[in-house]
Amino acid sequence: MTAGDVADNSALHRYELAVEGDLAFAEYRDEGSVRVFTHTVVPAPLEGQGLGSRLVAAALEDCRAHGRTVRPVCAFVAAYMDRHPETRDLL
Repeated sequence: MTAGDVADNSALHRYELAVEGDLAFAEYRDEGSVRVFTHTVVPAPLEGQGLGSRLVAAALEDCRAHGRTVRPVCAFVAAYMDRHPETRDLL
């Protein structure tokens, strides 16, 4: 993974975004074709830069590309989807 790219680390069941030596990530579990997002972490030094939204947007696009639906258990992912109606078809 190059700096700034979102990648699916399937071994750890999370999408990752590495920036400036820190790692933001969105954890998930799969239930059949449903990707359940359970937790999102953005380290304090990276907060307020829109990286969480960038991470979630890329994760949701990956789900769409692979024909998955999404269940946002994570409050951050749920709030992102509420603010972005174009993602609601994934629910």
